[in-house]
Amino acid sequence: MKNINIKWLYLVILSVIWGSSFILIKKALIGLTPFQIGSLRNVLTGIILLIFGYNSLKSIKKTQWKWIAISGFLGSFFPAFLFAIAETEIDSSITSILNSLVPLNTILMGAAVFKIASTKRQVIGVIIGFIGTALLILKGAEINPNQNYLYASFIIISTLMYAANVNIIKRYLQDVKPLTIAAGNYVFIIIPAFVVLLFTDFFSSETFNSETIWNAIICVAILSIFGTALAKVLFNKLIQISTPVFATSVTYLMPIVALIWGLLDGENFTPLQGIATLIILAGVYIANRKKV
Repeated sequence: MKNINIKWLYLVILSVIWGSSFILIKKALIGLTPFQIGSLRNVLTGIILLIFGYNSLKSIKKTQWKWIAISGFLGSFFPAFLFAIAETEIDSSITSILNSLVPLNTILMGAAVFKIASTKRQVIGVIIGFIGTALLILKGAEINPNQNYLYASFIIISTLMYAANVNIIKRYLQDVKPLTIAAGNYVFIIIPAFVVLLFTDFFSSETFNSETIWNAIICVAILSIFGTALAKVLFNKLIQISTPVFATSVTYLMPIVALIWGLLDGENFTPLQGIATLIILAGVYIANRKKV
């Protein structure tokens, strides 16, 4: 009973944190390039997690380091760049909606690759949630006809990476502490991220003489501390105390938070999007309610 309540608490907290991440990326893009955002986000997150989790790394078994590395690149390194690139052409709220493909990909990949079974109820719930997501995408495209939806491919690729990462953690890293997984990820990520940052001219004198860029850096710092470092630890824990489908259903709640931020930032919100949001919530409930 305790785990049931805790997992829902984690789900809500992660929805708020990650749902707010998209507007932070949007604001950061005003002063920084996508590659600067992605690399700086990875570097700052790595510093934070290694400070707090370095001592726990010795508990990782030799056979687990391979999966820690793969998890890091699929779950953090590449998506940080792909999401920033996508938001150069697509609204933050639409980006969060596209991210809702993660649960569907998690079920399909879990069954096909990792042999992790899902119940019929979970599949139905995911399909219902996906229908709600499709309605949101269609309405978003109608409201924003000038956006380049080819950039949606960057988000779709990210959802496949996230799905693989969730299944890897559930299958191979179930007994590793959440903070240890997150810190271990950045053992492999932080150096490549720093190299990318060097090649973006981030450390030039012009970068630090602009108030706009400083505001963007602050957005990335907030994103790194809460949207990546803290959220990764909470998400890893959520995967371990629930199921891959439940953990990834956070991506069905994130668009609701992102749409609220988008509304406050001047983006449109229609009654059909409200209906689609309710459909998404219904899908989450069906996929995760206990069998009576």
